[in-house]
Amino acid sequence: MLVVQTQNLYSFDSSFKQCQLQSPNSSCRNSGRRSFNSIDMCSYGKTCRGGLFVASLGQNASEDMERKRKVVEHICLLKARKDLSDDEEKDMLDYLYTFQYQMGGIIAISLGRTSNQNPENFTHAVYMRFQRKPDLAKLYENPHYLQILKEHVTPHCHELLYVDFESEVEDDILPIFRKGEEFNYGVEFVILISFLESALSGPAEDALASLAKLTTEFPTLIVQSTQGRNFNPSNKEYTHGILVRFCSIEALQMFLGSSEYKDMWKSKFQPVIRRTLSIHFVVDPVGTQLM
Repeated sequence: MLVVQTQNLYSFDSSFKQCQLQSPNSSCRNSGRRSFNSIDMCSYGKTCRGGLFVASLGQNASEDMERKRKVVEHICLLKARKDLSDDEEKDMLDYLYTFQYQMGGIIAISLGRTSNQNPENFTHAVYMRFQRKPDLAKLYENPHYLQILKEHVTPHCHELLYVDFESEVEDDILPIFRKGEEFNYGVEFVILISFLESALSGPAEDALASLAKLTTEFPTLIVQSTQGRNFNPSNKEYTHGILVRFCSIEALQMFLGSSEYKDMWKSKFQPVIRRTLSIHFVVDPVGTQLM
């Protein structure tokens, strides 16, 4: 019987250190040629998110699942040159991915080439999760990270867009650190939204709450969903960010094609948004070697 215990507040930092030490071997593949077409075939007959653990926790499951912990989400979208070679792309992504082992505070990461066409022509996305805002602030001033951007990213990309927001997840080590089998593969779905200024106080919050509720009603498709208001000062284009981890491409397509999602988006979001951008990428971890 599988039992996952909720982590207490005082044990978070020690758990973080342990996960960092285990990351190179537990969540990465060797640094061979990157595959962009692998798809995690999620079994729709099982629960992809908390339900997998709820069944083993008994009567206290609902109480444990209601406990939340704040996390800080960081999204970076990149526009790569059209003549970017496979080797240059692999080098860029390897450096970005393995940077998590060079800096404390990064508790989860995923990245990849966007799998869909988007009006702003972003080609790649990088996602990182931090424990708190000061940890994220250190990223932007970290000398090694700035060197990676200068030598391995900006020579291949002509635009970077940042979105940072604070959200909440289940107060348990697996959803916090995005660990476990269900986080090894899948699809990251990113939605950036610019709400009308007049809608920010009420209608925007109602729309986001409706989406959050809807994602909980598709546990066989969705592993985790977070959302929040963008606080990155360099980006005035988008007011909010949403990140949803799906089990697979098929799961993403089923959700976006559902009448529930279409009706919710049409009634709640369309009347109050100025612009929106959505991208998705297949999760495919890269090298274990420090770059």
